[in-house]
Amino acid sequence: MTNASLQAGARQPVLIVGGGLVGASLAIALDAAGIEAVMVEAAAPRVGDQPSYDERNLALARATVNGLGAIGVWKHAAAQATPIQYIHVTRAGDFGSVQMDAARQGVDALGWTLPARELGAALLRRLDECTRLRRLAPARVESLEPVADGWCARIQTAEGPVDIDTPLLVGADGTASFVRDRLGIEAERHDYRQTLFVCTVTPERDHAHRAYERFSDNGPIALLPLASRRCGLVLTVPQHEATAVEAMDDEAFIALAQERFGWRLGRLSRPGKRHPYAIQRVAARSLVSTRAVLVGNAAQTVHPIGAQGFNLGLRDALTLAELLTGANDPGAEELLANYAARRAPDREGTMAMSHGLVQLACLQQPVLGPLRSLAMLAFDRLPPLQRLIARRGMGFRGEPPKAVLERLP
Repeated sequence: MTNASLQAGARQPVLIVGGGLVGASLAIALDAAGIEAVMVEAAAPRVGDQPSYDERNLALARATVNGLGAIGVWKHAAAQATPIQYIHVTRAGDFGSVQMDAARQGVDALGWTLPARELGAALLRRLDECTRLRRLAPARVESLEPVADGWCARIQTAEGPVDIDTPLLVGADGTASFVRDRLGIEAERHDYRQTLFVCTVTPERDHAHRAYERFSDNGPIALLPLASRRCGLVLTVPQHEATAVEAMDDEAFIALAQERFGWRLGRLSRPGKRHPYAIQRVAARSLVSTRAVLVGNAAQTVHPIGAQGFNLGLRDALTLAELLTGANDPGAEELLANYAARRAPDREGTMAMSHGLVQLACLQQPVLGPLRSLAMLAFDRLPPLQRLIARRGMGFRGEPPKAVLERLP
């Protein structure tokens, strides 16, 4: 249940509410920096009990893998990851394409694909190595009250209630964030009226470490390279079709995926278990409040197009850990203002990119077709533009945390 106990008279710990992918990553980064922390998670500390350690296949940007390496997580996950060496993006009905090649960018991989459950298992193994972290799981925060120089949290655990005072409250508790609501931070919401289905499939042709994304009026579809010649399928459908798609047998579902994706990898077969996810955009109007900060999906939940959700959230966590390292007061107003300023260009740029892509690439407006085609042709013929887009796609936007700039171990 815990890695370390709080000693009487010890410095008050940072309190992290939420132990999903981002919350756990932050807890590990703080432990590595020698910072005392408590992490509260509703689920038991097992892969099968944590909702975010699910069947999604995550596309991890190069910066993300650098960051996971820097905090000691990647060593537990690398064997299950598949490199992405080439990315191919098209739009049904338009000509041209966007293509990114790792070799042309001077790197061995643009990113890696990893099942969320495998990343979750790697995080749990790394959490077990932490010595300055107290983990409360399963547990839930019942109340949060402001006190002098911080917050007091009443936490219900299996052994009974626990009160923890903290100079810095971190909301890492997901899209429906209790912490964000308690802080009174409003959020902008947009319902895309789309549902995402994820599963694995086997293509007739070897994926050769290539990732594909194809847009259409009905939304994007993507195939991500996995081990054993499998691919992770990400299929978006209009919300009103979701019930019918969920009820399809394997033959009908794979026929739909084939129709939407095409035959670039030959016939698709052997679909795994399907999992639906409703898609929405939720953006907190502020990242910080008095002695409190939001990270990950609590700060922003983005459309999965471009696979930026966890990548963006990890950069939140690593930037915060970097700023807290050596800080005399982790909840100081100046420090939190610096965090918000550091994250703004990356956050706003990534959210604008994901939202704009949905609007541009998936709208049923024939007049946009020629413009989209010209844009893809221009990308293919302008190396400086390719380098800029590739760098941002690899997670190097704004002022990234130093951890993501480290070389891979």
